Amino acid sequence: MARTRSSLRRALAAGLTVLATAAAALVATAGPAAAATTPGVDVSRYQGSINWTSVRNAGIQFAFIKATEGTSYKDPNFNANYVNSYNAGVIRGAYHFARPNISAGSTQANYLASNGGAWSADSRTLPAALDIEGNPYAGGYCYGLSTTGMRNWVQDFLNTYRSRTGRYAVIYTTTSWWNQCTGSWTGPWANHPLWLARWSSTPGALPAGASVWSFWQYTSTGAVSGISGNVDRNYWNGDRSRLIALANNT
Repeated sequence: MARTRSSLRRALAAGLTVLATAAAALVATAGPAAAATTPGVDVSRYQGSINWTSVRNAGIQFAFIKATEGTSYKDPNFNANYVNSYNAGVIRGAYHFARPNISAGSTQANYLASNGGAWSADSRTLPAALDIEGNPYAGGYCYGLSTTGMRNWVQDFLNTYRSRTGRYAVIYTTTSWWNQCTGSWTGPWANHPLWLARWSSTPGALPAGASVWSFWQYTSTGAVSGISGNVDRNYWNGDRSRLIALANNT
């Protein structure tokens, strides 16, 4: 993802088999080659200043934008990206990079909701995403938590975000991390859209219990007019009308 760019994270992410899921009613297709997929990006401060009008004119229809990390970091480019993408007609959502070993899930969900991750029914604001993946810092791949501890942390985050916003958060993860660090937990997938991270030509296996992906981050080296350098490219598993339906919770 377009967050902390450590060599460890790239090594972990590149070989992962991952994916994303939403409620079945919001899903239309099984892969990016199918007709009803919608192109998007995810960005952070690493993309620098972005010309969102050029991005939209290049055919990009949605963007996840880094808002927060842990309990005290807010991406310095978030405010500009969040407003300017909206004004350019891009359907936008915030994302939070999880650090489960530094605070409770509820603390980080509240931090996200208070710093850009809130939601409004305006046809262009998606529910925010929880970015949970291999730990790029000290503390172990699974942040030092047991599978039960990780499940409890994620559930605490999801419950708190829903209580703050009325929406089910999107979950960004990889199949290998999810299955290892949560013990192949199936609980969230009945309600929470799954955002797959697998840099490949196919989605591959989904996390345990996930029947379908909603978003798929399929490369970290994409190119888009209006963005300098590499950018993560994504697909929504449906057409724009269904993406707007997810944005509006309809």
